[in-house]
Amino acid sequence: MLEGGSSAGPLHYVDFGGSGAPVVLVHGLGGSHANWGAVGARLARHARVLAVDLAGFGRTPLAGRSASIEANAGLLADFVARAAGPGATLIGNSMGGLLCAMVAGRAPSLVDRAVLVNTSLPRVAGVAIDREVAGSFALYAIPGVGEAVMKARAARLSPEALVRETLRVCCANPEAVAADVLEAHDAIARERRAMPWAHAAFLEAARSILKLVFRPKAFHAILERLGAPTLLVHGTADRLVPIGQARAASQRYGFALEVLEGIGHIPQIECPARFVEIVRDFLEGDAAVRTSLAPSVRARAAVVPEA
Repeated sequence: MLEGGSSAGPLHYVDFGGSGAPVVLVHGLGGSHANWGAVGARLARHARVLAVDLAGFGRTPLAGRSASIEANAGLLADFVARAAGPGATLIGNSMGGLLCAMVAGRAPSLVDRAVLVNTSLPRVAGVAIDREVAGSFALYAIPGVGEAVMKARAARLSPEALVRETLRVCCANPEAVAADVLEAHDAIARERRAMPWAHAAFLEAARSILKLVFRPKAFHAILERLGAPTLLVHGTADRLVPIGQARAASQRYGFALEVLEGIGHIPQIECPARFVEIVRDFLEGDAAVRTSLAPSVRARAAVVPEA
């Protein structure tokens, strides 16, 4: 647990060990450090690896702080400066990828490289949004309704059932998730039942993302400021952020793009060995990095469940 700093409250993180250049792992909406349990120790063979719980998520309490993306971007920047130091590689999934982009653009001296994993991205005309996902976020956006939805879901589903329901939406192959990873997520879900801020933090973060989605100029400005070598990793079966959005961002900003065929929103959980291979190549400089004219796109098949 990290205390003090500009975040003005405790912050929980996991140190997976390793040595050399620091890597900071950042979870997405509703996630925690547990999202990186299948890859953290493997990545630590190549770097010093830390996984953070953002304010209101995992084991980090709100403690009077906001859970908005703006507030958590500030918290992440503070954490990177204090726990990792300049020259870190930031790896973020979904909302976490957006936060990594925000920090890399605002504090470039802190960030050497960025890996944005199925990251939140601007909408693209003609790219269809999954109806179930769109419907859920539409409900989250409505004051009072979002709170009622969260309360009803908690009453209807056990912590374990909630984890399975989340994986159903986020994974193309939920059966590929390792048993120990499931157990870690179940444990966090049980803990969060006793955290009075959990629902409020989720909704505040979700609503702040939606506000950015409907301000495309501001969203694109975040990516325009991202000057560090950047790799997008994206599954073709992602229901939350369609692959078309990643392809468009790669073309527009010159980000390298690794496409994972048949994989959903959380490849670090669904195909961990393949994910570590991609990140290792990037850290070692074998993957193409940001070029303002010609992004690199590589496709990888990753449909077989891995232990």
